[in-house]
Amino acid sequence: MDYSSSRKQLHIAMFPWLAYGHIAPYLQVAKFLAQKNHHLYYVSTPKNISRLPQLPPTLCSNITFIPLSLPHVDGLPPGVESTSELPIHKVPYLKKSFDKLETQLTEFLERSPQIKLIIHDFAPHWLPPMANQLGINLVYFSILNASSNAFLGSPSEILGGSRKSPEDFTVVPTWMDYPNNIAFKLHETVSHKECEDIVSDFERYATVLLNCKILTLRTCYEFEPEALRVLSKIHQKPIIVPLGLLPPPLTSVDDKGDENWEALKKWLDSKQEKSVFYVALGSEVSLSQESMHELAFGIEKSGLPFIWVVRKPPLVGEQFAEDMIPPEFEERVSKQGMVLRGWAPQLRILAHSSVGGFLTHCGWSSVIESLGLGKPLMLFPGGSADLGLIARLMHWKKVGFEIERNDVDGSFKSDLVAACIKRVMVDPEGEQLRANALAMKEIFGNVELSNKCLDEFTQSIENI
Repeated sequence: MDYSSSRKQLHIAMFPWLAYGHIAPYLQVAKFLAQKNHHLYYVSTPKNISRLPQLPPTLCSNITFIPLSLPHVDGLPPGVESTSELPIHKVPYLKKSFDKLETQLTEFLERSPQIKLIIHDFAPHWLPPMANQLGINLVYFSILNASSNAFLGSPSEILGGSRKSPEDFTVVPTWMDYPNNIAFKLHETVSHKECEDIVSDFERYATVLLNCKILTLRTCYEFEPEALRVLSKIHQKPIIVPLGLLPPPLTSVDDKGDENWEALKKWLDSKQEKSVFYVALGSEVSLSQESMHELAFGIEKSGLPFIWVVRKPPLVGEQFAEDMIPPEFEERVSKQGMVLRGWAPQLRILAHSSVGGFLTHCGWSSVIESLGLGKPLMLFPGGSADLGLIARLMHWKKVGFEIERNDVDGSFKSDLVAACIKRVMVDPEGEQLRANALAMKEIFGNVELSNKCLDEFTQSIENI
């Protein structure tokens, strides 16, 4: 009997936070649920919806995009609809504007009485009373892994617990009762404060946690059994259901016809297997000029071939963007590596046999892409503070090595950047780390395993 045709169709709203690292995994889950014949209403803003890849024709009838226009807020530049378009200190304005979507979302849900379930993110702390009034169940999909969620603790701990000062967040919490190193560095707790609104992220997180039926996470038992056990222990409710790692479909590696890729591929084809390291700091990490220069010198000092994707920081002039790279750096390294500006086909680059490692800002999607292809990590967390927790986790799991930095101000030296690159890529002491990363392919690149988790998640929401 076809399981999908015998079940009752659910009408589900999806409501991610306005960051591409949230919007993309939410769409992946929406597509999976649509394949199971449920109807999805994907709620975001017009610009974010237009950035999404086109749906396969078979899913169009089961996914409806619901664009809500972002209300004006003083301090938010016109036309901005996602975190990647803002420096970190302006993100609070985006949160203020996002909170004003409450009215439009309420109106949409009142017009759509068939929707009985919302899969939502950490941000809409105002959603529970509205959902309660409309008789809608809530499922919180955290795009983070289990270790980051476990570190945050229970809602009562978050809202009024023992951790008061920034220093309190730099130690492993007592409830994480297995050997691990998951904690913030002092400079990360400070940078996290920069992107807080009046309603802190912790308050938002605790409020949605207290009111959801299921907490689902982008992880699986095969990778984080200890952290998932701790989460189930500290949360009496909601039920914890990992929905898998959502590896990207590798079909996106194969499609031909991109001129930029042809030139890149030619360069990579000329290199030895696993000799090149790839550097990309995500769409939301903006380093100071001094830090960018130090990183550049470290990359150069490693002496190894590289591809470095450099993105212009948001809301700055062209000249400022040019000066982010040291003068004459590109001429000096022209035989050693390539500097790419703007966007790059990350998955294709990582999948190439000449690429042997990834110097990353530790965004969870990037880590999943790299380990899904068995490539070890040079960990350089930046941007939001949870990236530091991911770096600690990968260092602890021995699939990456974290670049040493000053705990207090986050500064670092180019020699330590070069040392980390060489350790992960070529040094004998990195041998085990390279083998561990290769073995992780069985978990992170395993589409069947991910789909099995998604199946279990689907059944759990059907049974609410």
